[in-house]
Amino acid sequence: QVHLVESGGGLVQAGGSLRLSCAASGRTFTNYALGWFRQAPGKERDFVAAINYSGGTTFYSDSVKGRFTISRDNAKNMVYLQMNNLKPEDTAVYYCAADGVLHFTGSYYPDYWGKGTLVTVSS
Repeated sequence: QVHLVESGGGLVQAGGSLRLSCAASGRTFTNYALGWFRQAPGKERDFVAAINYSGGTTFYSDSVKGRFTISRDNAKNMVYLQMNNLKPEDTAVYYCAADGVLHFTGSYYPDYWGKGTLVTVSS
């Protein structure tokens, strides 16, 4: 089992930045991949970014590539999502995800989910 708790969401103006954090507990942190997904109002949950167990490989959706950065601190059991140049269309609940299958193509099918943190970007 892996337990995930997100933090760092909030209200920000377009063009601003936020950093989301996710604290993981349970299984050995360095044994699994991690990622972020988001769900906008009335839409399905979409992939945002993923990082492999060591932190050496990352993947991003086309919509956030170049603006968002995923990272992990294996000493602190934390994963982060640095979000820059935020746009109103980035408004969503952001979910931390862990373990499961991270394919070499970047497709990610996690086993565990956090409860989410809301990010609202005003225009």
